[in-house]
Order: sequence, then C-alpha cells, then structure tokens
Amino acid sequence: MSERKNVTAGGGVNLREIKLLSFDCYGTLIDWEAGILDGLRAFREENSIPASDDELLERYGRIESNIQAGPYKPYRGILVEVMRGLAAAYGVEESRYGEDVLVRSLPDWRPFEDTVASLRALRTRYRLAIVSNIDDDLFEHSARHLEVEFDHVVTAQQVGAYKPSHENFEYAETIFGVPKENWLHVAQSLYHDIAPANELGIMCAWINRRHAKPGAGATRSSSARPTLEFPDMASFTRSMPRA
Repeated sequence: MSERKNVTAGGGVNLREIKLLSFDCYGTLIDWEAGILDGLRAFREENSIPASDDELLERYGRIESNIQAGPYKPYRGILVEVMRGLAAAYGVEESRYGEDVLVRSLPDWRPFEDTVASLRALRTRYRLAIVSNIDDDLFEHSARHLEVEFDHVVTAQQVGAYKPSHENFEYAETIFGVPKENWLHVAQSLYHDIAPANELGIMCAWINRRHAKPGAGATRSSSARPTLEFPDMASFTRSMPRA
C-alpha cells in the first residue's frame, strides 16, 4: 500500500493549505479494539464464550451503533447497554457479568505505538482537535495517555449526538473557526467519520488501522471513500508538509 492515496474526484489535495487537523480518538489514536477485548477478557473466560476476537468486535460494533442511532444518552450508558446486548447474544445471565466492565476499563485503553510521537510532531505545525463519540470526563482519562494539548475537544456529550450524525461535525466547524479548505479530519472509521465528512465536504484522511486484518472490526462497514488513505499515524505524519 502506498502511503498516500488520492481518491478525490477531479483534483488533488493541497496539503500546504491545511491549518487544523481534527482526529477521531478511539480506533484512530487509542487502540480501542485492544481495549475492548481486554475489558471483555473476564466476561469471555468466565462464561466460556467461544467467539473469535473479530466476531466479538463485529458484534460489539453492531450493538453499539444501533444504540447510538437512538435517543442520545451518555457514552457510559451506551457501554452498559452494549454489555447487556453482548450478554443476551451469548446467553449469559446478568449475575454472570459486570454491566459496567467496559466503563471501568476505558480509562486504561492505551494509544497505538505511533500515536504520541505523531501527535507531538504534528503539534509543532498544526492546530489539533478531537471529534469523538465520548463523554467529557471519560476523554479526560484518555487525554492523559495522548500527552499533547489539543486546541479543541468536541465530544458527543457536548453535541448531544453521536457520529455519523452531521451535528458533530457542524458543531465542530463552528468551534474550529477555519474554512473547510484549511481543515483535514483524520479517522479510522469509514462509517462514523469518513462518510459524514464526505457528505459535508470536509477533507478526510483514513487511518486504515485494520489494513492487515479482515472485516471492519468494532465499526460498521461502509463504502465511503476517503480523500487520503494511510495504514497508520506514522505514515500520515511523514506525508504532511513540514513547513
């Protein structure tokens, strides 16, 4: 795979015009699939659940996105309902799992190995922002692991909606205060981020974290096509202009 893949119709992308980079957090900067699986380890082992990692992650993604498509509720409530859905799917009685296990595990979800160094390098050149399906207080735990200061943080809690809703990006645009030609959104999820960014005319870079794995993992599959594609944050960072 080449490090840069321009798939825009009818023209290239002038990366020298970019002034602000916004990032999805979980799946892009934080290795949420490893975090999810780690949080579910006891649930799986104690209840002898035979599902593979990919099967469990895909079921997680379906349950989560279905709940998020309904009336807004805080993300910690989403995670509780996901656990209930997983327990029901695998026939596990309520007494055999902790419904808040994912909520308790999230503060320990760690960044990908290339995340912190990439953010530090990009911070010297660009304004940085977060647009994430998360609660404010839960993101504060993750922010400590990311080790950089963001100029803006937009959460689902602030907006009262979850991506792929356009509301999250429209709210972010009002906060960022930059024209779309100066803004690049960077994300792993085609479903949550790339599709709505395309629909709103926001340039986007797909960090294809699962490029060596089958399936879409913990996000729904999507046919959305990004402006740019990279296998990881390190290659994305190397591609960005240095001056």
